[in-house]
Amino acid sequence: MLLKEISWTVITMLGLASFRLTRIIVFDKITSFLRAPFFNEIEETNEDGEIEIYLVPKEKGLKSWIGQLLSCYWCTGIWVSLFIGYVYTLELPIGEFFIIILAIAAIGSLIETIVLHLIG
Repeated sequence: MLLKEISWTVITMLGLASFRLTRIIVFDKITSFLRAPFFNEIEETNEDGEIEIYLVPKEKGLKSWIGQLLSCYWCTGIWVSLFIGYVYTLELPIGEFFIIILAIAAIGSLIETIVLHLIG
């Protein structure tokens, strides 16, 4: 497969799938159990007396490296894009289905974000 043969539609679908999977890994509550081993919780009291919890990557070793990776959506996005691109090149029906579902979910989440900002 040559790069010049990939259409803008495919690039858009792969980009949306990468965006959504990155958000799932880095931000969504459903994957917090995967991130938890790589972070320490730090509690601080703000000026209003409310307790705020911050997640800070572990200090040493592989857990620190993974924590740093998971705390950066740009960094995680590179690895997710590599994975999505690889799945696409395998040309397996289940891989295409996976990419399509993630792309559709990305469009839905973008629309939801826009609607929330318009409505308030």
